[in-house]
Amino acid sequence: MTAHFEVCARDGLARTGRLRLAHGEVATPAFMPVGTYGTVKAMTPEELEGLGAEIILGNTLHLMLRPGAAVVAKHGGLHGFMHWQRPILTDSGGFQVFSLERLRKLSEEGVHFRSPVDGAEVRLTPEDSMDVQRALRSDIAMALDECTPHPASEAQARASMERSMRWAVRSYAHYHRDGDGGPPGVLFGIVQGGMHAHLRQASLESLLRLRWPGLAVGGLAVGEPEEVRLQVLEELVPHMPADRPRYLMGVGRPEDIVAAVLRGIDMFDCVMPTRHARNGHLFTSRGTLNIRNQVHREALGPIDPECGCYTCRHYSRAYLRHLERCNEILGARLNTLHNLYFYLQLMRRLRSAIEAGQLAAFAAAFLAARRDGDEPVA
Repeated sequence: MTAHFEVCARDGLARTGRLRLAHGEVATPAFMPVGTYGTVKAMTPEELEGLGAEIILGNTLHLMLRPGAAVVAKHGGLHGFMHWQRPILTDSGGFQVFSLERLRKLSEEGVHFRSPVDGAEVRLTPEDSMDVQRALRSDIAMALDECTPHPASEAQARASMERSMRWAVRSYAHYHRDGDGGPPGVLFGIVQGGMHAHLRQASLESLLRLRWPGLAVGGLAVGEPEEVRLQVLEELVPHMPADRPRYLMGVGRPEDIVAAVLRGIDMFDCVMPTRHARNGHLFTSRGTLNIRNQVHREALGPIDPECGCYTCRHYSRAYLRHLERCNEILGARLNTLHNLYFYLQLMRRLRSAIEAGQLAAFAAAFLAARRDGDEPVA
């Protein structure tokens, strides 16, 4: 399978594009709702499609542990397993292994760790990750990398990045091997290097020795200050190939997405809209609110008067707070519908602003409104 990416419009460093994959076309800049276990929590595939989602993310490591790649493969892959017929990106498992620091042992071969499910010993090598992702039959697979922690010294970041580059070569060779009908999708590489510009550049140069149809920026959103993250992007993104999609992994807040689009990023994923929804934290055009707060007890208005989602068209903040206080499942579903609509609508608005050459003005107004309207979410 191949991918085709076309840049359609530019505004400064930002651009809109169309990414054509095995299961359809994705308009960029794009946000991918996260479906860790083959489900975007609380949502049906039809609801996601109705919200405007064109691509979602599945988690290689978690699906490898439960239900196992063989079970998914018997359904013809992840699309058939979860009843989603649009594109899917699967991550490699590298970040999840990073988060299991106390349970893992890292070597040149790969990672050995104790399963958080049952404590069994599990191995994940670049070859293992590629085997699982080929079985999942995702449209976009990701090379296995080592997510560099923050803070990290130059020496630590270099050693981690160089291992990731060796794993990238192994991932590339194994994903594109003959047999099993060939690759079901395409494989993206991941730029690492911590917060060190020269290591990021060395990582990019190493990756470009192979022909990746897309490249990701990994190892950010790991606790670094916002200004450091933006500096990494400003120094790195202009050197990334302009004819391929650029994916910023694990980011993030609406403000982070706007800032990254301004710097030339095309693709995003984050658990924030769904996780925040389950905790009563709702994104609005005027900031983030906590629906559990007492101020919403008798509020007759919607979450956001400017929002056209199903939740805002039909339910008051008082009702949503009532559902939260009673721990009703419907509350989590309605909150998730709203938050995902907000994120996907933001991407539509960003694309429109770029096409109109008005991105800077849109970004300034959006960020000012969000900054002024936040309420305590604790």
